[in-house]
Amino acid sequence: MKKKTKKELLLQGNEAIVEGALRAGCRFFAGYPITPATEISELLSVRLPQVDGTFIQMEDEIASMGAIIGASLAGAKSMTATSGPGFSLMQENLGYAVIAEVPCVIVDAMRGGPSTGLPTFPSQSDVMQARWGTHGDHPIIVLCPSTVRECYDITIRAFNMAEKFRTPVIILVDEVVAHMREKISIDEDEDIEIFNRVKPTVPPEWYIPYEDTPRGVPAMANFGDGYRYHVTGLTHDIRGFPTSRPDEIDPFIRRLFRKISQHFAELHMGEFFETDDAEITIIAYGCVARSAKRAARDARERGLKVGALKLNTIWPFMRTPVEKVLQTSKIIIVPEMNMGQISREVKRVNKTDAKVFTINKVDGTIITPEEILRKIKEVR
Repeated sequence: MKKKTKKELLLQGNEAIVEGALRAGCRFFAGYPITPATEISELLSVRLPQVDGTFIQMEDEIASMGAIIGASLAGAKSMTATSGPGFSLMQENLGYAVIAEVPCVIVDAMRGGPSTGLPTFPSQSDVMQARWGTHGDHPIIVLCPSTVRECYDITIRAFNMAEKFRTPVIILVDEVVAHMREKISIDEDEDIEIFNRVKPTVPPEWYIPYEDTPRGVPAMANFGDGYRYHVTGLTHDIRGFPTSRPDEIDPFIRRLFRKISQHFAELHMGEFFETDDAEITIIAYGCVARSAKRAARDARERGLKVGALKLNTIWPFMRTPVEKVLQTSKIIIVPEMNMGQISREVKRVNKTDAKVFTINKVDGTIITPEEILRKIKEVR
């Protein structure tokens, strides 16, 4: 009799992230414990050694980023986890991973800020930091789960995207989703796409580590496999050596953007809920997307044509889905636990007659369906 491989688990969002990371092939974690991300470190400290992986508690967050960059260059799928204050400290090495094109995954469990802020309370105030926290022009991929199941699935997708596009990928999970528990089913025999970085097929002497390709993503050799290449935080040529030549700098920076921009359709993840005939659409992400969906259902029961658009991809910004609901709805409501970070993007792409309203909450409490319903009644 075949052993059952399907497991019903009651998991925290953070625990589901761990399960997703291990399923994706993560074998290296370096981090510094911080609320509300600590459970990720705690669980991986036990689970990684069981699968011949490596767990290291680092002295601080910038060192954590340095460690996962080094592990990735050596061929390991690697990740770290932190919260807003630690995420701030990671930014220098995050930029290094971007320019050196090193795949890795960073989890930011968002809490109230600025500074030490509200360690045990939820927030969504790291959205713009995730996009622009490290200096210089650079592309970035940022994903955001709103359920425990999505924590599992999106973590797998994050590793796949990191490997496929040779880039760091950030998972923004707010404290509510990180700590809530839901039952999910995991089938260990399920056929899940697991993507591993493309390795060079040419002899070492022919290898060009940062060459342009139709996809914009060069093949990546592991350190120790006989392929020598130079890794630097300086702007470099196709062989990895620093350059100040404009004819080499411009194509390099544009390729970094192109490898992301030409794959928007693959990167964008979200959910349309009752938006086909919606006169009012709520655009939300993270735990607030749950409130938005409930509010849309309750509004429908009251005879109001309300829908919701959930954003699971935060960056690159889901412009096409947002433009779609801007064209079909008269009113857009953007509730978020910050002073208006995604609503600014919605307003930026709005070329229609739709009116955009916001609900901004920064007191450490979640936005409830009732608060969204009140806003609907106020603006309709």
